[in-house]
Amino acid sequence: MDTGESVLGEADLSLIHALQIAPRASWTQLAGVLGTSPDTLARRWEHLNSGGYAWNSLLAARLGTDATLYAWVELECVPGDAEATAVQVAGDPCTLGVHQVTGEADLVLLVVWPDLYALDAYLADRIRRLPGVLRTRTQVVTRLHNRPYRSRIEQLPPSQAQSLADAVNGDRRPRPAHARAYPYVTELDRRLVAELAGDARRSAAELARQCGTSESTVRRRLDALTSTGVLHQHCQAAPRFSGRPVWAMVTADVPPLDVPATVAALARMRQTRVITSVTGPHNLALAMWLRTVDELHDITAAMVRAAPALRVAGTSLSLRTHKIGAQVLGPDGRRTHHVRPYCAP
Repeated sequence: MDTGESVLGEADLSLIHALQIAPRASWTQLAGVLGTSPDTLARRWEHLNSGGYAWNSLLAARLGTDATLYAWVELECVPGDAEATAVQVAGDPCTLGVHQVTGEADLVLLVVWPDLYALDAYLADRIRRLPGVLRTRTQVVTRLHNRPYRSRIEQLPPSQAQSLADAVNGDRRPRPAHARAYPYVTELDRRLVAELAGDARRSAAELARQCGTSESTVRRRLDALTSTGVLHQHCQAAPRFSGRPVWAMVTADVPPLDVPATVAALARMRQTRVITSVTGPHNLALAMWLRTVDELHDITAAMVRAAPALRVAGTSLSLRTHKIGAQVLGPDGRRTHHVRPYCAP
């Protein structure tokens, strides 16, 4: 059963894949590899981005020494209120995923906060006071095994993808180990993260004007944050139009000593996008994007073959995705706007 359609052509998917490899590459750099003029690429991206079919966004993995706490939150809603509740929580800066799902829960949220105290306050003061919420269940992520939103479309052939990576990174010198420590985070850094959440291709000149600083300062700070792994910068197609429109979540049990090998095996499967160790009755929670509903059966069987210690405990499918990262999606699956993500003060 196919639940979505791809309205993106091969040229669109190639551009998105190229921007996944090099999110801030110039149109000239991209044109040299893709064999298309810079103006054509710029126009194509403007159509995709303004139409809500794709976006280039930036999120902070952490800022300096600030800890980052992720959690999966399941909501059971008053009958008929799930969609309205989803719309409300999609506007919260701390939600990085809002999915209306099948199964015991009505909504599954991925939220991020600096610590357990902030998470508890959000659940008590915000979520449980929503009139449409009956019950909640929270699974705190004890380990994030891979970065969210680092999925690749894999449209370009490997040789072309490598050529692009070489063209963009060829002049960069490896930083010494001491320079790869998390940098001191300034107020400017937090403003840059907030500005780039909606469009990570904004120029240094535009960011400098917006933040009241110089272009060289903007470039220096972005380089420091990016090179140390502080930022998640990603280009993504709206799932409904990407060829992988079905979001699924799988909970599973793995003996503690088998977790590293299991995670390594699961990470090699292209469908698994987020792999987390969690608290609660089951110790792994995985999220993925699939081509069809039918593929869920195939992928769970493949997971068990790849990782024999894994025991699948439950599955759920998204009826509708309301938010991915900082991006809010409309009923037609296209991005409508973004919400500035939470940045700890």
